[in-house]
Amino acid sequence: MISYPSRHCTVELQALPSRIGQVRRILSAQLRYWHMDPLIDRAVLGVTELLTNVHRHAQPDKTCTVEIELLLDRLTVSVHDHDPRLPVVADIKDAELLATCGRGLAMVAAVSESWGVRPDGESGKAVWFTLPTPSAARPQRRTVLDKTALRYAEVRVDGRRPEHTPARSAVAG
Repeated sequence: MISYPSRHCTVELQALPSRIGQVRRILSAQLRYWHMDPLIDRAVLGVTELLTNVHRHAQPDKTCTVEIELLLDRLTVSVHDHDPRLPVVADIKDAELLATCGRGLAMVAAVSESWGVRPDGESGKAVWFTLPTPSAARPQRRTVLDKTALRYAEVRVDGRRPEHTPARSAVAG
């Protein structure tokens, strides 16, 4: 069995509104680099919600770390902060349908394959979510061919050798 190493990226920041936008751009660029473009929208939405929670609720400070890790079949995004209090998923009641906050973790749950919270050291936690990778983007075994052999490879159609075609110049005139 061939195993492929994971790909990992870490960003440390203060969870301020201007920094959250920067992390979204970093996450988008990293996923493009890994050829995981189909995951960008959901990953950016999820990390925005988690960082907004740090900005609004974390104490004693807003310092946090965003980690993204790409394995063969899933992308994991986690946000680590220094507040040991665990987040609570709000129970949205009919009277709160027009509320403008309180749905962040519910949105993370809706766009992700799984999510959770774990204690992180003596004082702090990590809130994480996973997204399945597109099957076409998974690393596949590649065969290395000699470029010279490819250049001069003979193409056969219906088992017959192709007819010779005279060379043509690419230069006009």
